[in-house]
Amino acid sequence: MHTVAQIPMQSIGPVKIIGSEIEAELKVPLATFESPLWPSTNRGAKVSRQAGGINVTIHGDKMTRSVILEADNANTCHQILLSLKNRIYEMKELVTKTSRFARLEDFNAQIVGKLLFLRFGFFTADASGHNMATKAADHLLCWIIDQYAMLKYVSISGNYCTDKKASCVNGILGRGKYVIAEIVVPRQICITTLKTSPEKIVDLNIKKNLIGTQLAGTIRTANAHFANLLLALYLATGQDAANIIEGSQGFVHTEVQGDDLYFSITAPNIIVGTIGNGKHHPFVQDNLAQLDCIKPREPGFNARRLAAICGATILCGELSLLAAQTNPGELMRSHEAFERNQIEMAVGN
Repeated sequence: MHTVAQIPMQSIGPVKIIGSEIEAELKVPLATFESPLWPSTNRGAKVSRQAGGINVTIHGDKMTRSVILEADNANTCHQILLSLKNRIYEMKELVTKTSRFARLEDFNAQIVGKLLFLRFGFFTADASGHNMATKAADHLLCWIIDQYAMLKYVSISGNYCTDKKASCVNGILGRGKYVIAEIVVPRQICITTLKTSPEKIVDLNIKKNLIGTQLAGTIRTANAHFANLLLALYLATGQDAANIIEGSQGFVHTEVQGDDLYFSITAPNIIVGTIGNGKHHPFVQDNLAQLDCIKPREPGFNARRLAAICGATILCGELSLLAAQTNPGELMRSHEAFERNQIEMAVGN
């Protein structure tokens, strides 16, 4: 018998989002035990409205699955790979027979000794695409073995995808939605709402997110807490929460632009869907409806919309946290005050 884990959830905002994918002001549901996340992200949402909106761009969109095959030697792998590159249209046609929506976008390869790793990138419409990509890759794998008798099966998953692991390959070649969110915050709004200045935020981003992250030795990432925002939104919208591992790899870029603050986040591995496993729960359906991500539209539109909302929400949380950390003691004071209030309310009930 299934039981249900209850996680506190609140909606923040509205967040004002502009751009080619979405133009709206939305209340965004966040499910988290990190309760100060709500007021902090809400402050970023307030800035989004005051500053005219967060401009979101979807730079890429594909789910990946890698497979492993083995030959007698490296040269055989090399020759087969050359042949496969000339047969991409056959492979694309095969994928269309596995699903109404799956589409092979491209594939990449690595040869290690006599092992051939193939990394397929698929368009998966409004599904996050884990199962759709695996099914399509399975058919491609069987076809390749049938066409090239000198190859043998090793695995349907070769870790070159790569799923739920920190890596370089996802950011370079793409996995999920590649999301960029930007905002220009006027100086006066920085001072009155964020209680800081553009110069202080730019300085902290360099010293904390860029230099500090390099000292820590992390992979393709320079941010304060992408994972907090992603996990909260993933849980609220029925996503595979473990995908925050690659999803939290991303960058904050800031500049003083004229007299104002240019602030952006780049999240190249946002893996979300609006249909499929996990989306059947009533609270998930309610949240997706609140975000206007379940209305019938062209395939892929709703998932891109949700990814854009993820990007804007990450920006709100990053902007507010970095602003707080420019002021000595502000972060701890706000945590203590809010968490104490939450505990007292719970005990009172």
